[in-house]
Amino acid sequence: MENTVNTTPETKKKRVLSMIQPTGMFTLGNYLGALKNFVALQNDYECVYALADLHAITVRQNPAEFRKNTLSAYAMMLALGIDPEKSIFFIQSQVPEHAQLAWVLSCYTQFGELSRMTQFKDKSAKHADNVNAGLFTYPSLMAADILLYNADYVPVGADQKQHLELCRNIAERFNGLYSPTFVVPEGLIPKTGARIMSLQDPTKKMSKSDENTAGFITMLDTPAEIMKKFKRAVTDSEARVYYGENKAGINNLMGIYSCVTGKSYEQIESEFAGKGYGDFKMAVGQAVADHLAPIREKYNQLMNDKPYLESCYRAGAEKASRIAGRTLEKVYKKVGFLQI
Repeated sequence: MENTVNTTPETKKKRVLSMIQPTGMFTLGNYLGALKNFVALQNDYECVYALADLHAITVRQNPAEFRKNTLSAYAMMLALGIDPEKSIFFIQSQVPEHAQLAWVLSCYTQFGELSRMTQFKDKSAKHADNVNAGLFTYPSLMAADILLYNADYVPVGADQKQHLELCRNIAERFNGLYSPTFVVPEGLIPKTGARIMSLQDPTKKMSKSDENTAGFITMLDTPAEIMKKFKRAVTDSEARVYYGENKAGINNLMGIYSCVTGKSYEQIESEFAGKGYGDFKMAVGQAVADHLAPIREKYNQLMNDKPYLESCYRAGAEKASRIAGRTLEKVYKKVGFLQI
């Protein structure tokens, strides 16, 4: 019987896998909520990271813009601190095993399971003119992304828990039918990370798809743009800085300030005791601008060195393919494909 515990020779560390779609410049919410944690995880785990461009085409993309966004996202991830020497970092479509395993797994995923996915219902409503089969079978591809690398852990937010549960069910179903093949992954709740809300509507998550561009900060916003957006941030009328109920705007700003300065909420309340919201907004804006400046500088350097970026994503795809190829070969053998 095969051992499904992750004992690959690359490292004895547990393996973490996470992917993000390259559909536009990352926001401060993406960074503080997930990407900052991606960087931190590299110290304790063997990390496999990818840009999920196959997932991105469930929504129509402009081809030239899409290529540009993918390269830009790759450079930004490196600028944030993803280290291609420590982690495997690749572009999903450059590793064909993802699409190959996704087809096999879709044959072991029940129609009823997919139809219960809340994200499919949400996205179908949002893109009613393009409810395609890829959008429906998206969770089977996500399962393939994870199971190809025998990932022990997958960092999950609330919106992805259902997909991870389905992935676990598919893995257990396949293992039960044939013999242990896949590691059954567990969700990893990040030690750090914050749910960053819109600056204009602090009851909604910060999103680059927000029609009101004042609601989100992108990683490439200039210091002047950052300051302007924080000055306009929606707050309440109380004018006292503290974390509490019915203070969604201030709670959000405190969360952001805490993430970029490392200060606790108690320290923030003490620092701004007797000061108004204007002072606080200026301080948050300045702290964010200062924090993002070296990242933006590093990003610009990388975007001016396309050969280096290409060497990184080529090497990443090769490393990923070596692991993915072994898994796919095992799966093909078990389902009975005649192999060459």
